[in-house]
Parts: sequence; C-alpha cells; structure tokens
Amino acid sequence: MRSTQAYGRGLQIPKRIYTIEELRLNKIEPEKLLSPRDDSLNYVRNVTQGAAAAGLAAVAYFSGFDIGKVIGVLLGGSFLLVLDQVSNQGGGEALIIDTLGRVIKPSYHDRVTLHEAGHFLTAYLVGLLPRDYTLSALDAFKRYRALNVQAGCHFCDGGFEGEIAAGRLSGRSLDKFTCVALAGVVTEYLRYGQAEGGVGDVAQLDGLLRALQFTQKKADGQIRWAVLNVAALLRRHVSLHDRLAAAMDRGASVGECIQLIEQQLAKEPEALAPSSVVSSGSISSTVEASSGMDSDR
Repeated sequence: MRSTQAYGRGLQIPKRIYTIEELRLNKIEPEKLLSPRDDSLNYVRNVTQGAAAAGLAAVAYFSGFDIGKVIGVLLGGSFLLVLDQVSNQGGGEALIIDTLGRVIKPSYHDRVTLHEAGHFLTAYLVGLLPRDYTLSALDAFKRYRALNVQAGCHFCDGGFEGEIAAGRLSGRSLDKFTCVALAGVVTEYLRYGQAEGGVGDVAQLDGLLRALQFTQKKADGQIRWAVLNVAALLRRHVSLHDRLAAAMDRGASVGECIQLIEQQLAKEPEALAPSSVVSSGSISSTVEASSGMDSDR
C-alpha cells in the first residue's frame, strides 16, 4: 500500500485578508499573474493565418486567378471553422494550434508541462487527489476521443461536487478549489514573469465566486490569499516541482507521480504541516454554492 503521508499537508500561510502591497512585497505583480496573455499561441495563430493566406494566394495563382475556385476554398474553410465551433467548441482548431505550437515554439511545451505539474503538486499538497492528466490537446484527444476536452489535470472531486449539488460549499473546499485553480498561472508567473496559459482557470474561478455572490472585496481577498499561498508552496518545492514535471513529461502514471512526491517529502518533514493541524481544518464556514470544478490550461 502506497504511503500518503504528505497528502494535504503542505505548509500553508494563515488565512486572512492580504493587500496588494503585501503581494508586491512578496515579489508578485497581480496584473501579470491574473491577466494571462497567451503570447506563444497568439504567435502560432499569426503564423498559421499567414500560412493559410499564402496557401490561398497559391490556389489563386495556380488556378489562373479563378475567382470561383478562390471563393470555394474560402467558403470551405469558413464552413469547417464554424462547424468546429458549433460541434466541438473550437476543439479542432485548438488541437491544430496546440500541436503546431510545440513545433514552432519548443519552449511552449516546457511551459505547459510546468503549468500542469503546478496544478498537480498544489492539489496534492492542499488535499485534492489528482485522478488523471494530459499535457497536450493531442494527448487529450487520444485518451478521450473527443475534440471538446481540454488538456489538463482532473481530480477526484466527488466531495466538492456533492457540496455543490447540496447547495452548500465549505470554506475549506473553496480554499482548495481556489488554490488549485490558480496554481497554473502562479507557476507561469514564478518561472517566466508572466502568465500565458490559464485563461480558462481564472474564468472558471471568477464564475464560481460570482455564483457564490461574493462581493468584489471578498473575492479579491480570497484570490490574494490563494495566490500568496500557492506561491509559498511552489517556491518551497521548486526541485520537487521540476522533478514532477519531468515525470509527467515522460508519461508517468498518477500513482508514480504521487510516489515521487511522497518519497521527496519523506526527506523533508519540516516542509509538512503537523497531521493534527490538517485534520482539524482551519476553515469551518460554509457558503451557498452553484458551480462545478476542473482545472485546464
């Protein structure tokens, strides 16, 4: 039986309202973290659009500038794009762009791997068990045989979903969700100085807080605490994060990834919270709930 001594025992910062100044004192610029700018894939999209335009020009040239053929190609391409948006929520386009991104910009692959490893490690440390993961749109398509499934980490979140279904979400569950949702963007900010991926994660969290009818002040407080908490966890475990990313990149199973985390943290007991603190929990409040959970890039 595998040891899970480190599960849910990451050392977390106290839960309270933190100011923007406190984030900056901890070398975090919120505008670069919470407003992901997908420069890598935007560049790939521009290259792809340029190639498509060049292809259209080639069709026109080799057809003797036959307007009928050019319009036919344009209409055919437009139809495929609309069909993809309607039937797959743009999954086909995402698959192409994501795959090309790994060819055109190799650094994109490393960024995505670290991003997902950040979700995985943070989830395990705050007490949310990872169920499976994929690191690319192509991996997700091969595993699920569906174009509308994004790459990312998925979790054993039955308890969370049960609370959502009951219309009551505990503060402790909300804290876990918030930390895991922001782990990817925090990872990218810490490693690259600017988050690119994670637009969906931030939007999903924003949707949940709106559904819970959080005031802007309360939502800001929840997010600032989670950002500082996740940053503290990932800064404390940089080496482990790197090793986990490498294992995930090799296609390690979830069990193997957990074993790696446990073996590393068994050597660092000072980096874990006492079991008594974890079992007692720090938050006991509940809030009205009406949303769901996932964590994609």
